Amino acid sequence: MLKQRVLTALLLLPIALAGIFMLPITGFSVAVAVVIVLAAREWGALVLPGQPAAKWLYGASIAALLVALLLLVPSSLIWVDGHLHPLYHGLLVAGVLWWLAALALVLTFPESAAKWQNSLFAKVIFGQLTLLPCFAALLALKAWPGTLDGAWLVLSVLLLVWGADTGAYFVGKAIGKNKLIPKVSPGKTREGLLGGMAVCALLSLIGWQLVPSLSLVEALLLGMVTAFASALGDLAESMFKRAANIKDSGSLLPGHGGVLDRIDSVTAAMPVFAFLYLLFGA
Repeated sequence: MLKQRVLTALLLLPIALAGIFMLPITGFSVAVAVVIVLAAREWGALVLPGQPAAKWLYGASIAALLVALLLLVPSSLIWVDGHLHPLYHGLLVAGVLWWLAALALVLTFPESAAKWQNSLFAKVIFGQLTLLPCFAALLALKAWPGTLDGAWLVLSVLLLVWGADTGAYFVGKAIGKNKLIPKVSPGKTREGLLGGMAVCALLSLIGWQLVPSLSLVEALLLGMVTAFASALGDLAESMFKRAANIKDSGSLLPGHGGVLDRIDSVTAAMPVFAFLYLLFGA
């Protein structure tokens, strides 16, 4: 399993980096849309477990929404005179509000599941709020109009997600004693969460020294909140999979499960980072 995970990661890493840095915004939007649709297809299994058609229907519905967004707001209009398009801004706000709501659902699981587990409408909306703001955030960051190349902003979020995950794993393994939310994810600890946030604070400090576009306090806050959001994204997907009695969202990536399993942290981290970075006026 570990060998498969490493080989898959080594294969995907150069592809991801090439897409982030070499693709123009139009090509980047198409590539990201493909990933989001693949994740949406897997979300369909959470909406209606055991119904293969649900995967394709949900994937198609998200694809239609992405096409509509790209037609309504061409890549050249995501930013106009330094201002983010209102539709993209609205998606970022919706994403942040959704993750605040998701935090409440995770903290009160399994009691909270009684309100949404049997609601087709709720699970459809939850998927849209998970995937669409992430897509909007990725494009908004990639097309960032400032002096800093937007590709570096996208990479920064991915590094923070990696830092949060790595820090949580090693700190949790070394000194983790207090379970974080055992009814959702028994393996995660409070010490691991704090370790991940500490790693991201360090990464933010390094980033601030290299590109001081934010104040030190803003940079540290951005890193730690993004780390928390990253953990929340992982926990939320674990909650939905547990409610659907599914171990992995898919099997597309050997050793990693499905696409949704790989981007669960990113779906929360991206809109939260983009919203705060925009709020801080960087």
